[in-house]
Amino acid sequence: MYSNPIHYFTAVLSIVLLASCDKKEEQKATQQAPPAVAVTLEEVTTTDAVYYDEYPASITPINQVELRPQVTGFITGVHFQDGARVKKGQLLYSIDAQLYSANYEQAVANLKVQEANVNKAQKDADRYHELDKNDAVAKQLVDNADAALEVAKKQAEAAKANISAVSTSVRYTKVYAPFDGVIGISLVKPGAAVSAGQTLLNTVSTDGQLAVDFGVDQKEIYRFATLLKNRASKDSTFTLAFGPDIYPYPGKIQLLDRAVDPQTGTIKTRLIFPNPDNLLRAGMTGTVRVLNRASTKSVVIPYKAVTEQLGEFFVYVAGDSSKVSQRRIVVGQPLGTKIIVKEGLKEGEKIAVEGVQNLREGALIKTDK
Repeated sequence: MYSNPIHYFTAVLSIVLLASCDKKEEQKATQQAPPAVAVTLEEVTTTDAVYYDEYPASITPINQVELRPQVTGFITGVHFQDGARVKKGQLLYSIDAQLYSANYEQAVANLKVQEANVNKAQKDADRYHELDKNDAVAKQLVDNADAALEVAKKQAEAAKANISAVSTSVRYTKVYAPFDGVIGISLVKPGAAVSAGQTLLNTVSTDGQLAVDFGVDQKEIYRFATLLKNRASKDSTFTLAFGPDIYPYPGKIQLLDRAVDPQTGTIKTRLIFPNPDNLLRAGMTGTVRVLNRASTKSVVIPYKAVTEQLGEFFVYVAGDSSKVSQRRIVVGQPLGTKIIVKEGLKEGEKIAVEGVQNLREGALIKTDK
């Protein structure tokens, strides 16, 4: 039998077409595969470098009191200069005392009346008791006289308590400095009406020493607790920076707060800094620098090897198959052109330091060397 030439030609053509398609797909796949990225690798090293850990901080007075009146009235005197230094017990404000003085005088007069009533009731009771000895008076009258005496005594005690209350109000018409410190700008002027416990007159705060508060991660509590235990030593462990400027006096750690803030995972730490030149002011913000003398070696890498994404830091680590993997790290303090890595890398690993901007997870690499 003879084969149909048309069928034969069709079969051959199909084979050729299939082979051609496979070759094109292979070429296409080859063309789509990303080329290897040229990078420079560097081995991760460690160092014993001494550096400073930095923490944002706020400056606050050790003692600070808001002055508010304890009586209602009108300001009759302001007895200081705004921003001046004041001494404990110094008169600061006067409030109109006429009403309170009149109340005091009335209370004194009322006490005298009550004392007179006590004297009369005592004499009546004594007289009735003498008559009772001779059965010359009804027992009920004797009891009534004793009761009247007790009432008179209670009223006299109430009058004395009232004198104490109104005399306190008289004293409260004068506002005194609670301690040595600096007073701010007065918020009221003579003639202003003030309400007891509500109107803010001024604020007094200490400034010879100031507190510096900052948050410490709970992982570092042991370290700072140790520093607190050894706080008697005088050195430059704690310094304060304002931008490039370093405050000239070192501070001392005073306390760690009672508990860790569950929302932030940090604990408030307080330092005390001397302020002999009045360079520090309450409300300032700065940077606390804590000298780190950790005995363990620190991992150090070039800063240019680090990429940042959404507040997290990454490096590309070279694997055994000429590919890189992206790894998250926790960075520490910069050391010139390098930076300390607290977590995420080990000594001896190789990371990309050049060509980083062209890398992605799993990218094929080739080294320049």
